[in-house]
Parts: sequence; C-alpha cells; structure tokens
Amino acid sequence: MTTVSNTPAPAPRWAVRAAHATALTTVPSGLWRIALALGAPVGYGDQVLRHDFHIPGWGMVYVIGLSVVSEAFALLTLGLVRPWGEVVPRWIPFIGGRRVRPLAAVVPAALGALALVLLWTDLVFWWNSDEQPPMLGPWHTIVGILYLPLVLWGPLLAAVTVSYYRRHR
Repeated sequence: MTTVSNTPAPAPRWAVRAAHATALTTVPSGLWRIALALGAPVGYGDQVLRHDFHIPGWGMVYVIGLSVVSEAFALLTLGLVRPWGEVVPRWIPFIGGRRVRPLAAVVPAALGALALVLLWTDLVFWWNSDEQPPMLGPWHTIVGILYLPLVLWGPLLAAVTVSYYRRHR
C-alpha cells in the first residue's frame, strides 16, 4: 500500500541560496544608515544632518529603526525555505504548532515583492538623479553602491515566493 505524504518537498538549493541572498540585500545600506545615525562622516555635512535628517535627535532613532525593520523583513524570506514557514513555532502564543496555510505566506510575500520592485527599481538610476541632498566627496558613488543591492530584494523575494507556492499547492 502506498501512502501519500502531506509534507511538501524541501526547498530547492537555488531557493535556499536566493532566500539567504535576500536577507543580505539590506545589510550594506543598513550599516551605512547606522553609521550615519551614529555621527560617522559618511557623506553629509552637519547642516544636512541637522536640518534634513534631524541627527542628532529623533532622526537617529528613525534611521536605526529603519535599518532594523528592513533587515527583519528581509530575514522573513528565510521562512519560505525553512520549517518555521510551514509550521508556526510552538513558542508563538495562540497559533504555535499550527500549519501555515500556503496563501497566508504567499500573498504577503508576493505583495511585498511587488512593493519592493516598485520602491527600489529607481535606484538603478541613482547616478542620474539630483533629488538627494548634496553629498561630500566620493560619497554619492559609495552610497549608490551600498544601496544598489536593494534592487535585487524584490525579484529575489518573488523567486523564493514562487518556489514556496509550487511546493505547497
């Protein structure tokens, strides 16, 4: 007698690698923002920091928080290739131990991927834009390079989401 397993196949190796790459896309820009918040000379003069970014001040909390939240969202991609994306960890109140319905993961991930593509695609044109405050020395180029991995965040998340969907339908 043959039995049919309800357990989905493990994530393909490419999807696991793409999920890890997704988690890394936010690191360079996040580290730059944290350095900016802590007062390191990373491209902006004191006038811009004080008036545009409110650093020092509440702008520090905002910039560091943005970096932490961005990385946390990027790390959620790992749930699409790990067991905790299939069964909610037991330590989570009320829903711990329950199976994750595939659409409960796929719909937010797909919408997130679309939003990220719309949000970050313009970074490809960073060097042609005059909308940023003036940066000192070579920092305009350096910051452009540090932010460029964000362009990959949406497409990588989309690819991992499609893989998750295919394994769970």
